[in-house]
Amino acid sequence: MDVSELYETSDAVALADHVRRGEVHPAELLDEALRRVEALNPRLNAVVMMREGVARRMIEEGLPDGPLKGVPFLLKDLGAEAIDFPGNNGSRLFAETRYGKDSSIYARLRAAGLVTFGRTTSPEGGVGPTTEAAVYGGPTRNPWNLEHTPGGSSGGAAAAVAAGIVPVAHGSDGGGSVRIPASSCGLFGFKATRARLPDGPYVGEGWAGMAIDGFLTRTVRDTAVLLDATQGPDLGAPYVAPPLEASFGAALAPSDRRLRVAFVTTTLTGEAIHPECRSAVEATARLLEGMGHIVEERLPRADTSGMMAAWTKIVGCGTALSVESAVRRRGRPLADDEIESVARTAIAYARSISGADYLEAINKVHAYGREMAAFFEECDVLLTATLAEPPARLGRFNHVGKDYVDYRMGPGMVFAYSPFTAAFNASGQPAASLPLHWTADGLPVGVHLAAAYGRDELLLGLCARLEEAAPWFQRRPPVSMPR
Repeated sequence: MDVSELYETSDAVALADHVRRGEVHPAELLDEALRRVEALNPRLNAVVMMREGVARRMIEEGLPDGPLKGVPFLLKDLGAEAIDFPGNNGSRLFAETRYGKDSSIYARLRAAGLVTFGRTTSPEGGVGPTTEAAVYGGPTRNPWNLEHTPGGSSGGAAAAVAAGIVPVAHGSDGGGSVRIPASSCGLFGFKATRARLPDGPYVGEGWAGMAIDGFLTRTVRDTAVLLDATQGPDLGAPYVAPPLEASFGAALAPSDRRLRVAFVTTTLTGEAIHPECRSAVEATARLLEGMGHIVEERLPRADTSGMMAAWTKIVGCGTALSVESAVRRRGRPLADDEIESVARTAIAYARSISGADYLEAINKVHAYGREMAAFFEECDVLLTATLAEPPARLGRFNHVGKDYVDYRMGPGMVFAYSPFTAAFNASGQPAASLPLHWTADGLPVGVHLAAAYGRDELLLGLCARLEEAAPWFQRRPPVSMPR
């Protein structure tokens, strides 16, 4: 089998096994990844900030003997600070930002043996369910249909993995930013329990604890290995997640446990969703029932609309902090073209929020977590759609000429389109999007599963069982390498 075929037919775990057995060299895998960037990225605009020389130096100096040794990898261009990989954070204001030390998450990814060679696109500040930031000179496109978004804010990562440029990629999730792109691009995306992965040393938490790193993958086991390689608090973390019972890898073992599954065929506030999204939920509910689980339609009793309003305040303040801190550090006023409309109006909105308003928003988010925790006393897993619609067309959610609050809360805008995922950033619970449905015209539609706080292993194990029951690995989008 030649390297191209090996790369195409293997997930990250399998590629690392081939490296371990001496059947392929990490330099050959890097060559193949770079060949795919050259062939596919002009159509996708997903991979940026390439550092081929850094990757080759890592290989030449000797890679750590980690579980994913030799596997090509990409960091999201948001956070994941690394000395060797400058970033833009999706913004012209932050273009070519250099870092003085490696983030804890990157240090652990490097110790896993991954060969990082670049970054992937993100919307400005990680805000929004699309990836169309001005700093990249054009939108990032979905390999299933180039006129549609790959999602956001980890849209570049999802497009790169779905197209087969890399088998896995780094992402992050503050309101669905791993799970939305996973749904949009036919991938698996898992958001772990709050504080399961490290945030330091640059910050103690993101967006009042709602943001966390994660990964875009084509198999559940790849996610398990990445999570095991990166989970656990870093030095000085302000709080930690409940300890795992064993490990994410161990959670993949077969289990005959009968779970209580609640499912919802509307939004969490009772509005109708797209028929394709509803069909995806109903089909998955039947699948779970056929697997022996107890399945019941039940809507959580929680103030989701109030939580969304509080989330909007917190993220607006986070945007203001990021931009204004950068401007103060450099000592030069903000130019008109350095940030886009959504960020600029978010700053204006944040200035209208008092310290008491901000703390009240945090209290609202915490109250929502308690409401959801009470619901999960009566079930083990909640099944919904990931999005209320199939992937949107490009342009609908870009940041051009849009007001931040209207962008988040207006009719047909972000929270109407993505009414599920942010709930579990607010509550801190583990949640995942699985690629179990495609529309008649070939667009992916994800289904979303969430479990109680700290029950990451239970959730990942169920995802593995669904992957076995309805495999998706062989599906490939039109924009990918020819077989």
